[in-house]
Amino acid sequence: MPKLVIAGLPFQLEEPELRAAIGDFGQVASLQILKNESGNSKGVAFVEMSNAEEAAEVIKNMDGSTYHGRRISVVEADEKPKS
Repeated sequence: MPKLVIAGLPFQLEEPELRAAIGDFGQVASLQILKNESGNSKGVAFVEMSNAEEAAEVIKNMDGSTYHGRRISVVEADEKPKS
């Protein structure tokens, strides 16, 4: 299953909201928002989609877009995020 990294997310974003947004483009197999020691979001999430076509749709539709006022980056997990 293809894995994606989403960076630049709003710090207050919760997993169910992100799962719903990504779910518009396919089935989310797993999702994890990275958090610091205090339990606060780092603004980065790892997402696993059920197949490559759905992962490509997420990248096509969300990479470079604005989500809750923040520009986000969506790449395959083995790539480095764009700066």
